[in-house]
Amino acid sequence: MSSALWITAFLVGLFLIVLIHEGGHYLAARLFGFRVLEYFAGFGPRVWSFRRGEIEYGIKALPVGGYVKIAGMNPLEDDVPPGDEDRAYFAKPIWQRAIVILAGPLSHFLVAAVIFATLYATTGIGHPDQMQTGIGEVTPTIAGEPSPAAAAGLREGDLIVRIGDIDDPRSEDIGTYLEDRAGEPVPFVFERAGERFERTLVPAIDVIDGAEVPRIGVVIGLQPVQRGIVDAVALGIGDLGRYTAESIGGIAKVFGPEGIGRMADLLFTDEPRRSDDASSLIGISRQVGATGEAAGWDAVLLVFGYVTLFIGIINLVPLPPLDGGHLALLVIERIRGRAVDLKKVIPVSAAVLVFLVTFVGAAVILDIAKPIPLP
Repeated sequence: MSSALWITAFLVGLFLIVLIHEGGHYLAARLFGFRVLEYFAGFGPRVWSFRRGEIEYGIKALPVGGYVKIAGMNPLEDDVPPGDEDRAYFAKPIWQRAIVILAGPLSHFLVAAVIFATLYATTGIGHPDQMQTGIGEVTPTIAGEPSPAAAAGLREGDLIVRIGDIDDPRSEDIGTYLEDRAGEPVPFVFERAGERFERTLVPAIDVIDGAEVPRIGVVIGLQPVQRGIVDAVALGIGDLGRYTAESIGGIAKVFGPEGIGRMADLLFTDEPRRSDDASSLIGISRQVGATGEAAGWDAVLLVFGYVTLFIGIINLVPLPPLDGGHLALLVIERIRGRAVDLKKVIPVSAAVLVFLVTFVGAAVILDIAKPIPLP
């Protein structure tokens, strides 16, 4: 599949995720009897709509998201129908409003967990901590002689189960273990197609950048391991925690002083982009297209799962107009004993929007003028 098709599939998937997010708000609001006015895909002028019961459903011209409109939630609109005052947003208990707000972001966690679990159960790909060290490539020769790995019949994809007395070694463990064992027999346990086998390899000396390095003749890489359903579900849920912790650290870095300073340097100097720099949807889509061409559907789906989770986490940042901001206002209301006047929150919401639009705009400029190098 071409890069353009992978990018198209990724963007369609993101649009569906937005609709699922809004669907979370919608279902929770219906569950608790809120007066829902509209559920639309897209923004801008109406293209098509229909009314079922008291709710208008439809499509708008700009396919860049969607929304659910709940009566009484917008402080600038008097949109509560006569007789429905008890069903307006602020008429409902705080705990019900909190669930309605949380239902959107939590849908991202649910979708991401399903994606992660599905990948573990089908191809085994997942978080690097849950992948197993294996052979990414066998080097045929070292210093003109057959490499120990080639001579032992090792193959790409073989898993490295043990080296010496180290179980489930990582790449750095193997390098450290071999460091002082050139010419010495080293016992290994490998796994291929579910069957384990032992080999004793004698590391050969290879010269790398002028230094003598003991090698067995393999390029180490993380290999996926297909899991059973129960393990796959457990690992998928576990990945939510792993990726969430990484995302929170990334958000603090990208939107903090360091990230803003980095963005300014990239915009106004010749500083080159790095793979860990903040990127817009343009840059992410470009990376997804390259990933799809190089690694296939499961790698793209893993990226999509992470992006889905990341959007959910961003939505929980406690600043209006994000969902996390609405939750923060509910906490303040609970502490104070009275609702916050949302009209007074509008300047804060505007400032947050200006910052986000400026930041995303800068990322778009960089993704066009100075794109992140593809792997």
